[in-house]
Amino acid sequence: MKNATFSRRDWLRSSLTLASGAAVLPAAIGRGDFSTEQNIQWAAQSRLQELDFQLPLNPPAQVARLNANENPFGPSAKTRLAIMETAMQGNRYAHGEAATLRKLIAEREGVSEDYIMMGPGSTDLLEKTAITHFINGGNIVSADPAYMSLVNTAKSFKASWKNVPLKKDWSHDLAGMESAIDANTKLIYVCNPNNPTGSITEAKALRSFCEKVSSKVPVFVDEAYLEYLDDAMASSMVDLVAKGKNVIVARTFSKINAMAGLRVGYIVALPSTLKKIEDMVRGNMGMCITSVNAAIASIQDAEFHANSRKWTAEGREYLYQELKKMGINYVPSYTSFILFPIEMEGKAFLQKMYDSGVAVRSFLIDGKTYCRVSVGLKDELKLFTESLKKVMA
Repeated sequence: MKNATFSRRDWLRSSLTLASGAAVLPAAIGRGDFSTEQNIQWAAQSRLQELDFQLPLNPPAQVARLNANENPFGPSAKTRLAIMETAMQGNRYAHGEAATLRKLIAEREGVSEDYIMMGPGSTDLLEKTAITHFINGGNIVSADPAYMSLVNTAKSFKASWKNVPLKKDWSHDLAGMESAIDANTKLIYVCNPNNPTGSITEAKALRSFCEKVSSKVPVFVDEAYLEYLDDAMASSMVDLVAKGKNVIVARTFSKINAMAGLRVGYIVALPSTLKKIEDMVRGNMGMCITSVNAAIASIQDAEFHANSRKWTAEGREYLYQELKKMGINYVPSYTSFILFPIEMEGKAFLQKMYDSGVAVRSFLIDGKTYCRVSVGLKDELKLFTESLKKVMA
């Protein structure tokens, strides 16, 4: 098993001023539930501030990079071989190879190929969806917190954000989100499992919500972390697309496939929705031939997917037990990371953890500090827990 390579792609456009994908989080630990009758101030300042701690571009090798939710177990051997065999074709566009990958994705998702749009990572497609839906403004409804790339891009086009706080159990307040829809709502965004909380909204409730509200407004369901579930397809909303519902489902090769630095993702949507996007932007042209062939190999590597899921679950359980020993109440996670509160000033915490050889994320939530740690290799997790005990002593 190899250490994952740290990579975060910033998709730039001169007319945009985007955030770096920082999440926003309501203070749900240690307080009561939100009521859907509560008068919410839309697009008010987020309850969460991500504490800035800029890693060096080339951090020391001994630093365990547990701050970006990268999969530490890959790319798989088959994926690496495909990259090596394709490297000499780097002078060619990947049109033919992209067609092959698109066919494999369509077969996997149970739709025809005209329901698939690919791009260099799912974040790229989130942002392109935002551009094409909010170029003339409107509003977007999402949970607070949510992964913010789509929301931030929409806001850059003067869209307003209707941020509906998560419920006490960290699931989406679907009733509250439905009640937030108005005549100017252009899109609803659901990240499930959610980032940065790691929590999940029950599939049956989400499916009922999507079936109902997609007749009024498109629903974008970001399933980047869904494949960490044992029976992922049972919790996916992709079957609704096949039934003709106005739902967009995003997937990525960055997580379970361990290809974050190779940048491959896709969305599944109605052909009419994809036409609206493709009339303004293109997806395949941002993908390189080595990455496409890597994805072709990886999508067929069921054994690696199963192992990646198993090893991540083992890492989560190890962290659960260690946090329990320290008396820390974590948020149960369905992803490759865990969020938990800490009793320490955030920037000092990040610096001390980094000095101990560990990079993590920290958030300030209503005056209280939280840490988000990604699941890493066993030695990295041991280093993290040892460092956490020392730093928090």
